[in-house]
Formats: sequence, C-alpha cells, structure tokens
Amino acid sequence: MGKWKLLMIVGLTIFSNIQPVFCQSHIDSLTNALKQVFETDSLPGMSVVLVDAKKVIYEHHFGYADVEKGVKYTSKSIQNIGSVSKTITAVALMKAIELGYFNLETDINTILPFKVVNLNYPTGKITIRQLSNHTSGIIDNEAVFFNTYHFETNMARYDTAAYEAIQHLGFEQKIEDSTLKDFMREYLSAGGKYYNIKNFGNHAPGASSSYSNIASALAAYLIEVKSGMTYAEFTSKYILKPLQMKNSDWFLNPHKLAEYARPYYNQHAVLPYYHFITYPDGGLRTNTADLAKYLMAMINGYNGDQKLLNQSSYQIMFTPQFSIENPPKGISLANRNKGIFWNLYNNGTIGHDGDDPGVSSFLLFNPKTGLGGIFLCNKYLADKTQVVKLLTQFVMGQ
Repeated sequence: MGKWKLLMIVGLTIFSNIQPVFCQSHIDSLTNALKQVFETDSLPGMSVVLVDAKKVIYEHHFGYADVEKGVKYTSKSIQNIGSVSKTITAVALMKAIELGYFNLETDINTILPFKVVNLNYPTGKITIRQLSNHTSGIIDNEAVFFNTYHFETNMARYDTAAYEAIQHLGFEQKIEDSTLKDFMREYLSAGGKYYNIKNFGNHAPGASSSYSNIASALAAYLIEVKSGMTYAEFTSKYILKPLQMKNSDWFLNPHKLAEYARPYYNQHAVLPYYHFITYPDGGLRTNTADLAKYLMAMINGYNGDQKLLNQSSYQIMFTPQFSIENPPKGISLANRNKGIFWNLYNNGTIGHDGDDPGVSSFLLFNPKTGLGGIFLCNKYLADKTQVVKLLTQFVMGQ
C-alpha cells in the first residue's frame, strides 16, 4: 500500500446537475482534504458520499477494503457501522409507536417478559424515552459488555498480534453467545448471570445521562416483544426493504465475504470478523451506497415525505429531549442536544457517529440546506474531528 498512488479521478462520481454551492473548486478542495485525512491517519480504506434530497452529488473512495488482496474500497464495500446503527433504532422505535405497540412514556416493565430492577433505585420507573436519550440508568458494565463481542477466528485470515491487542482491551469472549432476549434477562433481571449493581448508574432514571449501548439494544428488544419478529426482521420490513438497501443486514454472511471490507487494527494488521449479542446498538453491516439512500430518506422525511414514517414521528424523533435550563446530570449541551437517539448539533445539523474495533463512521444532514454526508473507514479512528469538519462544511453550504 505504501507505493499505491491515489488518482484524483478514481471512484469520483460527479453529476452534471451539481448544486452551485458544490462547484469544481469545492470538489478539488474536499478531495485533497480527504486525501490528507486518509494519509495522516494511516487508514486502510475510506469512503465519503455526499447527497442532496434526490441524489448522490459526490463520492470518493480511498485505499483498500482488503489490503493484502488489493481489493479497493468502494461505495459497495460492506462493513459494520458502529453506533450510526442507533439511528435505525430511532426510526424503528417511531414505527413501533405508529403501530400502537407503546409510546415514549411507557414503563418498560409493562412490556418485558422479565422485570428490570435498578439495584440503586429499585422503585424507579424506566421509560422508553429514557432508553432513547440515554437517561435510563442502565449503563454498560464494560467487564460484561466488551465480552459480548464474538470474533470469527475461523472465517478468514487475521493478524494474531492485532487480535491479542484487542483481547487485552477487554474483548475476551467470556460471555456465552446468546439471543438478545436471553442476554437482556441475564444482565438486567434479578438472579441473572450478569446481574450486578455495576450495570446501573448512581442516579434515578431520567436524572442523569450516561451513553448506553445495552439500553439502546433493550429498546430494540422491546420492538421484538411487541411485534413478534426479531429486530432484524422488523427493520428489514419497515426500513431496509422499502429503501431498497439490498446490501444491508445485521449479521455476517459467509457467502458475501468478498463484498466485505476487512476490519483493521492499524493500516496493515487485520482483525477477525466479529458479531455481538447486542447487535442493534452498532451491528448494521452496510455500505455508503445504501447509507446514501437512507440519508436521503431522512432528509425527505424531515421535510414531510412519509415513505417510512408519519410527519409527526419525524418531528418527535428530531425534537430536543433536554431543556437548556435543566439538563440531566452528566451531559453538556454546549455542542449538541439529543433527539430520539439522534444527535442534534447546535449548528443545526443532525447526525450520529460510530466506532467499534476496526470501524469508524459518521453520518449527518442539514435540514436547512437539504444536504447530507457519510463517512466510513475500516479502522478505528480515535479522532474524527477533521473529517467531521469537512462534512459539516459541505452540509452547511460553505
């Protein structure tokens, strides 16, 4: 890869009816800036796609989906997208509300087949809204959560040293693989195998903000309980299929390995493929081509299109959850508020970021300009500041 020369026109698609705000000088400037990010952060592969409400207006791809095999990273390269997956949960949750399963103020214990008891606040009521804005009091006990990741060491070649480094960070597979239902019961219900006071925060439900993957996955499990479908089936029926996101799924498919981007620990050290029990919180496997369809649907939905959700559902999903005067403890509203899972940034954009071993992602749109941007790479990027800045400048029309 060190001798690979990036050609400015490879993978670049520019439509003839590009908006005036995104002229050729912007294209050249953006591509050069993205190239700098790609090289400075030593990324194996990277894809950036920009859209308006109707079409892709820019895409550029750098590097490799598989370095060893020389497979280029493209808009068709599939990888998991980390916590950007939670925006799918937001849409699914609003669809479930439309179907009459529950509302945002519903006590989760009126739905679940087991009772969730916060050991620090045993009489506290936990609502679906609190799950969706990370104030439920359910937190990620890292000694448990990291071990819900299961690495497929027999599926493809990987770098042993890189895998060992991940294990040293806590990804040791000590938790037996199970269903979402069984894990939630064991983690949240008295007598459960992983039930522990460390699974809960020190404040009453609604009083404090603590980002929680497990609480997010619990919201998805509530949809399973009420719909009689798995979360994967529900999201396929109501989101992925209507948008024709044909290359998007929640689980590893051994027959599609040639289409997957390998996850990397560093520029050359590849990790094993993996899946995890709480898959709704970060396990969507997709590509920038499919995410472009999804992002356009969000832009159009904000502006009244009802293909996926009613207009009122979009309004609720993108409404700030926290008042500036009285936010919950543990959160600063200096840069963003929360919608239903979505981040509502103070510059007017709406989006979410995602990270996992061998994965970084970012997705956002600006309701005022009707522009959106997507970033995927197949290595964990500790600091996404520069790429987020570039996408934000575009969607702001700068």
